[in-house]
Amino acid sequence: MRLTIAGGGGFRVPLVYRALSAGPFAGLVRELVLYDVDPARLAAIEAVLASLARHGPPGSGPSVRAVSSLPEALDGADMVFAAIRPGGTAGRTADERVALDLGLLGQETTGAGGISYALRSIPPMLHLAEEMRRRCPEAWLLNFTNPAGMVTEALVPVLGHRVIGICDSASGLVHRAARAAGVALPEGTLDGVGYYGLNHLGWLYRLEAGGRDALPELLANPAALAGFEEGRLFPPEMLAGLGCLPNEYLFYYYCTARAVAGMRGADLTRGESIARQQADLYPRLAAAGPNAFALWDAARRSREEGYLAEARASGEHRDETDLAGGGYERVALAAMRALSGGGTASLILNTLNTVRGATGPARDAGAGSAAPAVPAVPGLPADAVVEVPCRVTPDGAAPVPQDRPGPAQLELMRRVKDVERLVVEAATTGRREAALAAFARHPLVDSADLAGKLLAGYESAFPELGRLWQGGR
Repeated sequence: MRLTIAGGGGFRVPLVYRALSAGPFAGLVRELVLYDVDPARLAAIEAVLASLARHGPPGSGPSVRAVSSLPEALDGADMVFAAIRPGGTAGRTADERVALDLGLLGQETTGAGGISYALRSIPPMLHLAEEMRRRCPEAWLLNFTNPAGMVTEALVPVLGHRVIGICDSASGLVHRAARAAGVALPEGTLDGVGYYGLNHLGWLYRLEAGGRDALPELLANPAALAGFEEGRLFPPEMLAGLGCLPNEYLFYYYCTARAVAGMRGADLTRGESIARQQADLYPRLAAAGPNAFALWDAARRSREEGYLAEARASGEHRDETDLAGGGYERVALAAMRALSGGGTASLILNTLNTVRGATGPARDAGAGSAAPAVPAVPGLPADAVVEVPCRVTPDGAAPVPQDRPGPAQLELMRRVKDVERLVVEAATTGRREAALAAFARHPLVDSADLAGKLLAGYESAFPELGRLWQGGR
C-alpha cells in the first residue's frame, strides 16, 4: 500500500514511520510519501526517518519519498493522512494571543482559537479533498488536521464516508480509565465502552467488564482517580455528580477561569513554546545525521510533558501512565489496516452520526433510500460529525449506537455543533456574518461585542481571512 502524508514535515511523522517499521503494523505500507510546502521541514523529518531506519533491521520500514507537488503526492495513493497547519506555529500563537488579550481562553482547538484555526484549515483541506477525488478517488482520507471534527464535517460533502477524523484524546482517556479501574481492555476492542461527544468535547459514561459497569466504582474512588490525568483534572465531587469521566479538553469548559489564569500567568503560550523549540530544533535535525532520531525523541518527550500545563499544579509532571493510551498514529494505523481488509477494528473516531452504515450516510442518500437514518448519539443530527466508538471494516467506519446524553451534556454538544456548522458555512461560502455568529455563539465567548473584537483581531493577524470574505478560498 502507498500512504501519503499531507503535512509530511510535521513533528509527529516519525511516530507513524516507527509504528510502520516494527510491531503489528510492520509491512502494512510499502511506500510512504511525504508532502509538504516547507522543504526545510521535509528535509529535517527525512533525516529523522533515515536515522530511525538505522536502528532497525535492514528494510524493516517502508521506503520514503518526499515531494513538494500535491498532484505527485496523491497519484497512486491508497491512503492519505492529513495533518496540516496553515500559518505554522506563528499562526497558532496568534490564535492563542488574540483571545488571551481579550481575557478569553487562548487554545488552538477550543473556543475562539479553534474557530480561527478552522477558518484557515478548511479551505486548503477542501482543496486537498477535491484533488483526491480527481487523482485517487478510491483512497481514504484519515484527517488529523485540527479542529478535527469541524474539518472532517467540512470534507464530507466532497469525500462522503471516505473521510474519517482521527484524534487520540478519547481513546487515551478510555485506556487510562480502564487501567485505573482494573478493567482488561485488549487492543482492538471497545466492547462495554460507552463514549459520546464531539471532537475535544466528550464523556466516558460506561466501562463494562464481565457485564458489570466499573465506572461508578472508579468515580467513587479518589485514590484511583488521582492515578491518571483526567481523574486529577477535575474535582472528585464534580466527577461523582457528573457520573462520567470528561475528555481532558472539557477542563476548558468546566474550569475556564482556572485555565485562562494559568495561560495568562505563563511566560509563554503553548504555541510560543513550541515555536521556540522548533525554530532551534528543525535545523539541528537536518544536520544531525545518525543522531537525528535521538534528538527528535528528546524533543518529543519534552513537548508531551508540557501538554495541558495550565491544568496541572506547579511542579507536577506527566508520567508514563499519563502518556499511555495508544497515540494518534496507532489509532490511525489501526483504522487504515481495517479499511484495507486487515480485520475489523473498534476505535473512537470522528464520523457521521448515523447507524445506517458507513456506505450510506444520511446526506448521500437518494430518493429511493430506506427509512431515515437513526443517530448514533440521540439528540444530535444524523448528518453531523460526532466522536464515538466505531466498527471499522473495508466499508468504512460505522458508529456504534450510544445512550442519550444527559440534558446538560446534550445542550453543550448542540451549542458547539451549531458553532461548528457556522464555521464550516463561513469557510465554504465566504460569509463573514457566519464567522461572526460562530464566535458570538460559542459558550466560551458568548458575547456579540467580544465576537466582533475577536474577528477583527484574527483578520488583522491573518490577511487570508479578508480574501476568504471576498470569495477566494
